[in-house]
Amino acid sequence: MSVLDHLDLSKKISRQEEARRLKAAQERLVYLRLICGGIFDGSGRLGPPVCLVFEGWDASGKGGAIKRVTSALDPRHVRVASFMAPTYDEKRHHFLTRFWAKLPGWGGMAILDRSWYGRVLVERVEGFASEDEWRRAYSEIRGFERSLSDEGMLILKFWLQISDDEQLKRFKARQKDPLKKWKLTDEDWRNREKRPAYEEAVVEMLERTDTSFAPWILVEANDKRYARVKVIETVNAYLERALEAQGFEVPPETPGS
Repeated sequence: MSVLDHLDLSKKISRQEEARRLKAAQERLVYLRLICGGIFDGSGRLGPPVCLVFEGWDASGKGGAIKRVTSALDPRHVRVASFMAPTYDEKRHHFLTRFWAKLPGWGGMAILDRSWYGRVLVERVEGFASEDEWRRAYSEIRGFERSLSDEGMLILKFWLQISDDEQLKRFKARQKDPLKKWKLTDEDWRNREKRPAYEEAVVEMLERTDTSFAPWILVEANDKRYARVKVIETVNAYLERALEAQGFEVPPETPGS
């Protein structure tokens, strides 16, 4: 059994519990971001760069999870970057090159909707990268993330997992919704036909790039409410530890809560 097979996709929470936990978690994240930005430290010292990477199946709820993380934050305190297929010019450079400009600096936070993991997922499965290229990418990615971590960056990588049946259900719902139909493309349907090949690639990616300095957090996402809460609460827990490790005082209670 793979690491994905051990996930309990039946996990769910009520709308009321989601609202309560999201409110508390969002307020906490705002507070932690202000600490990270040097607002509450008389010295103006900045906290670690924070980089959140989101990967997952099509229609797994990445956008919704990102929205809940960012909705309470001042737009000046977080940047969201979405990555599609590389352009002609980008293909002329090393595959990691196009991501550097989107990474956060000290006191900053960036959220990546898709990432450098495209090399070992879609580029592998669809044949856009040679076998030598995508096999070499595992060590290149680990080295890349290690260098960022050694410099002080907090890197959290989220994989949103949904079942094949749940994905089909969401595809059909999108197809019927005029406001969401644009999200569904012929490519999404083609990718569904290749799910076994993609799952093989996902499992190997998780096994070979889950590290102490840039961990993968697997999110049971059949229930969107549960997934959204797990993501933001996980971000808060890791950010608290990162700030404390760098000598910041992080009160257990958020002021005004």
